[in-house]
Amino acid sequence: MMPHTAWPAELIQEQVYPLLPDFTVEVLPEIDSSNSELMRRARSGQHEATLLVAERQSAGRGRMGRVWRSLPGESLTFSLGLSLTPKDWSGLSLAVGLSLAESLHPDIRLKWPNDLWLEDRKLGGILVEASSMGGRSHVVVGVGLNILAMPAAGLNPAPAALTELLPNLSAAACLTRVAWPLVQTLLQFQTKGFAPLQNRFDLRDALKGRRVHTSDGQHGLALGVSSGGGLRLQTELGVQEIHSAEISVRPFT
Repeated sequence: MMPHTAWPAELIQEQVYPLLPDFTVEVLPEIDSSNSELMRRARSGQHEATLLVAERQSAGRGRMGRVWRSLPGESLTFSLGLSLTPKDWSGLSLAVGLSLAESLHPDIRLKWPNDLWLEDRKLGGILVEASSMGGRSHVVVGVGLNILAMPAAGLNPAPAALTELLPNLSAAACLTRVAWPLVQTLLQFQTKGFAPLQNRFDLRDALKGRRVHTSDGQHGLALGVSSGGGLRLQTELGVQEIHSAEISVRPFT
């Protein structure tokens, strides 16, 4: 039996309260998907600011319908739901990734549009979903971070783990590090967008200066990201800017 995890729910609520008095932190031992649950609540009219931690997910989702494996102690999986009304949603997943990386370790890099990397291995992923009802926009930011090394399960290279950088880090300690800065980042994004974060993202950009290929058949030299969060790609046809999160990008090995 796994030991009981002491989650920092009260601490995080106290940190966030001055800005979001209705903010709550929930921890569920098992759920299909924390993102799915908060999206269901939003569609039913529940728009309270909520951080939902799932110790185990039976149907965790990554970008483009991929499965995200989540087991107690091995990973940190949570979703953050907020009512946001930014002028431009572009670059939101980049802002989230930057916040997480800066809260965790200088060696963590960011792969456009929503992966955290360590030495070209996936360390974590982000899934951003939004709903709009009656002129009210609600965003759900899902985060999955590998705490312990996991079996490769056919993946090459095998995923990275935060304990490679922070050997004694637990899922609860990881949440303590990332939650409050992430709420701050989202609230700042609402008023300022991605542009003020562009230079900081640039310092951690895992693709900039490398030759890459995309899932829609493009290839070229990654030039970094624009102030609007798009991936700038130097191709034979000139500089293309990619904004679609449905396009995956990989460096040539």
